[in-house]
Amino acid sequence: MATIKDVAKLAGVAVSTASYALNNSNKISLATKKKVEAAAKTLNYMKNGFASDLKRTKTNTIALILSDLSGPFYSELIQGVQDVTTSNGYDLIACSSIGGPQSTAVKFLREKRVDGAIILAHNISDEITLESARKGFPLVVLDRDLENEFVYHVDVDNVHGGYLATEYLIKNGHDKIAYVSGPSNTYDNELRFQGYMNALNHHGITYQPRWKLSGDFTREGGYRATKLLIAQRDLPQGIFYANDEMAIGGLQAFKNHGINIPNDISIIGFDDIQLAEYVSPPLTTIKQPKYEAGALSVHLIFQLLAGDNVDHHYKLSTELIERKSVKSSEIKL
Repeated sequence: MATIKDVAKLAGVAVSTASYALNNSNKISLATKKKVEAAAKTLNYMKNGFASDLKRTKTNTIALILSDLSGPFYSELIQGVQDVTTSNGYDLIACSSIGGPQSTAVKFLREKRVDGAIILAHNISDEITLESARKGFPLVVLDRDLENEFVYHVDVDNVHGGYLATEYLIKNGHDKIAYVSGPSNTYDNELRFQGYMNALNHHGITYQPRWKLSGDFTREGGYRATKLLIAQRDLPQGIFYANDEMAIGGLQAFKNHGINIPNDISIIGFDDIQLAEYVSPPLTTIKQPKYEAGALSVHLIFQLLAGDNVDHHYKLSTELIERKSVKSSEIKL
């Protein structure tokens, strides 16, 4: 087994420098840090603190790495992962990626503290994910598309879902449609916006940049974005919120300003969280299979750990859920 002295020698640095680099110290330059990390990866070096784990062939634990452990979206996903994990006699660790490269989540990946991991965390970089992927340590990603022998993908068809949402508004007589987005650097948001644009283009509707606002995938963000739309004094006929949390924030903003949903403006969300059918009016939305995505992801990990061959890409479909937040005035297209 390689030691830190071996790493230092290969990287051409002092042992102390190698130690600083592997412990994310700010005492050394980024270039030196990357050089040491590359040497450690080449030698398959792991820190001594985990030597006892390395002696075992497995940990009987799966990690689920999420951007945020709070919020209604994640509960169904976690439940899907938990049910399959438990039925296979394994433990589940769900952890937040807050903290980026120095987070506990990254340590689980880089130091192989678990037998496999599922990643839905936009602040875990592609570089870290690819560095961590290796034989005997399968990774399933839900929020990006990476080409690697040991990385597998479970995607929801976000493009089609975004198209369904936008076309539903168009079919009900709306041709002035805003888009309230999640973080611009998130994979899901990019694909839902692509679906929105595809629907506008397909039906010959001009995209209006002033009607694209960021809501950060949070209820508070949706509330703020909606207030900004209201302040422009030129409301669209409909709004596609890229998730239900933002749409629910938007509902509150409109209520505070005496604007009626759906008589004055129509809104549609994405996700179909449990709260969506209980708000007033009940939210029309795009349902994505959250439980199924979690269950399938961890099922793939168990197949891989058993030595089975599986496909690298899986895509799950979305479904339009009609409720009461879109004014019905269907037109022929």
